[in-house]
Amino acid sequence: MKYIDIHSHLNTKDFDTDREAVLARMQETETGTIIIGTDLESSKRAVELADKAGVPIWACIGVHPVDDPAKIFDVDAFEALARHPKVVAIGECGLDYFRIEKTEEEVARQEKLFLDQIDFAIAHDLPLMIHQRDAIPEVLLILEASVREYGPKLRGDIHFFSGDLAQAERFWNMGFTTSFTGVITFARNYDEVIKNAPLEMLMSETDAPWIAPVPYRGKRNEPSYVTEVVKKIAEIRGENVEIVEKAMISNAKRMFRIA
Repeated sequence: MKYIDIHSHLNTKDFDTDREAVLARMQETETGTIIIGTDLESSKRAVELADKAGVPIWACIGVHPVDDPAKIFDVDAFEALARHPKVVAIGECGLDYFRIEKTEEEVARQEKLFLDQIDFAIAHDLPLMIHQRDAIPEVLLILEASVREYGPKLRGDIHFFSGDLAQAERFWNMGFTTSFTGVITFARNYDEVIKNAPLEMLMSETDAPWIAPVPYRGKRNEPSYVTEVVKKIAEIRGENVEIVEKAMISNAKRMFRIA
């Protein structure tokens, strides 16, 4: 494995017609991925694909904060999935105040859903995959309080990080890495964080099928395109791309305990 995409949604219908071809391109580019669940059914599908694929694939199981507000975190149902050896993280979970009306009831619902998954991750000694759209201050407060309670056992990645350097440093100080998508190939908003990050606190991801990097903008994204993200991280930091490639693999192995 030369590249790692720590966050993709290969379990969605977007790949139903040509998933095998996508897997073949992953094999050609020596790319592995973690497939992300957003509810119980998609989590089961992530595990199923990770179990059967002939390329390095792992699964992350959990409930997204706003994809379906009717969903709860069913501990008993997820308990069976968490025992599967291909499950390496819990999520994507967290907070999202972009797509909802931020009522008191909605904030309470999302916070409970998030805290349930934090407790579950601790119980199973697994890292979190954190979603934090328009909610970084609130996510930071919850995680900082949880770290005071649980210590370094609480860990994870801040998926599609979109905050500033000061916020990133607070996550890094807790042991949480920050991951970046193909957006960095066409937007400069993230350069300061990437330049100033300790290399061991960075991760590469695609969030496929969305947000394809240059030169694939406008097309469906896929895990093999993470090569463009890694190259851009190296360019922004002014580092040798081979050093960054190896760091992305090493960081993922450390955080998710993958072979």
